[in-house]
Amino acid sequence: ELDLTGLESMDQCRRTLEQHNWNIEAAVQDRLNEQEGVPSVFNPPPSRPLQVNTADHRVYSYIVSRPQPRGLLGWSYYLIMLPFRFTYYTLLDIFRFALRFIRPDPRGRVTDPVGDVVSFIHSFEEKYGRSHPVFYQGTYSQALNDAKRELRYLLVYLHGEDHQDTDDFCRNTLCTEEVLTFINTRMLFWACSTSRPEGYRVSQALRENTYPFLAMIMLKDRKMTVVGRLEGLIQPEDLVNQLTFIMEANQTYLMSERLEREERNQTQVLRQQQDEAYLASLRADQEKERKRREEQEQRRQEEEAARQSVLAEERRRRTLEEEKERKSECLPPEPALDDPDSVKIVFKLPNDTRVERRFLFSQSLTVIYDFLFSLRETPEKFQIVTNFPRRVLPCLPTEEQPNPPTLKEAGLSRSEVLFVQDLTDD
Repeated sequence: ELDLTGLESMDQCRRTLEQHNWNIEAAVQDRLNEQEGVPSVFNPPPSRPLQVNTADHRVYSYIVSRPQPRGLLGWSYYLIMLPFRFTYYTLLDIFRFALRFIRPDPRGRVTDPVGDVVSFIHSFEEKYGRSHPVFYQGTYSQALNDAKRELRYLLVYLHGEDHQDTDDFCRNTLCTEEVLTFINTRMLFWACSTSRPEGYRVSQALRENTYPFLAMIMLKDRKMTVVGRLEGLIQPEDLVNQLTFIMEANQTYLMSERLEREERNQTQVLRQQQDEAYLASLRADQEKERKRREEQEQRRQEEEAARQSVLAEERRRRTLEEEKERKSECLPPEPALDDPDSVKIVFKLPNDTRVERRFLFSQSLTVIYDFLFSLRETPEKFQIVTNFPRRVLPCLPTEEQPNPPTLKEAGLSRSEVLFVQDLTDD
């Protein structure tokens, strides 16, 4: 009995249903989303058919018929007005049918669905006041998505502005404290006028028979499903009772969805915790590996620095030995013992050893320095000092004295004792 496609062509309806594996609710929602530019959130497995019925395989439907005339006067008035009403509604239907061929219904083009809903809310409050159930200020598709995400009931109200029972329903049923409190605490409430494109589109999907019209929608078997329809002028207490009955009849489905979602969430949380633990362990292992590589690199650099230091010391030592050999080969020969121009010098080295050699008065102090430098026992850097008076002999050339003095010019006697002072540490 429930037609949710909103399509007038049977061929088009059949093609749409075949594309969605005969999933009626998904087909309707995708059709609405296509007009809004909103992607569908309904994607049930194709192997599971849409279940829109209650336990007795029928969608719960409650229709309040208009009261029959009572008494002779009532029946007389009814019979007199019956031909006029029949003629009026017949002509009106013929006019509307003909008008569809001349000018398409402007309500069929939805350009601002949110604006349609907000406009209806404003007009409703202007006429009936602000004491009413909280309207969902969004499109029908958004309301469906929120109800699905929050696992809540969604009550849809289609407002027929021209219907004779609409004003009575809004004032004496919908806006009563009992009804608005019940709706606000139990469900989401979406409403729109069928004179606006968004409301007309939902009307084409839900196919109401009369007004006022209410439809209860919930997530059932992972699909948003119409589980109850209330039509006609229903009284406040009766409305609360009918909504309560629908909720209680479908509570097990909602509980099942909540348990299933909670289980999925727990599984997701557990998987996330496992992933976080794995990532933490991976980061710890990576940190250990990084430190190990850093330590290896540091040890390698230290070993390389030590090796380079040894090589540098070895090169320095070889260079020093070669320089000593070169200096030794360049030394002038030692004068004869009886040479009257000779000077006998005893050198006292830093290691307390003594070295004795003869030089000529005419030779430069550089010869003395080169002789000491050529000895293995002599340090790499040194200076020659007289004992008394203590003075440093200028054996090496300087900017002020590029040519060091001779032994005679330095004031040395025929027999001298000179001290070699180690300057290597300096």
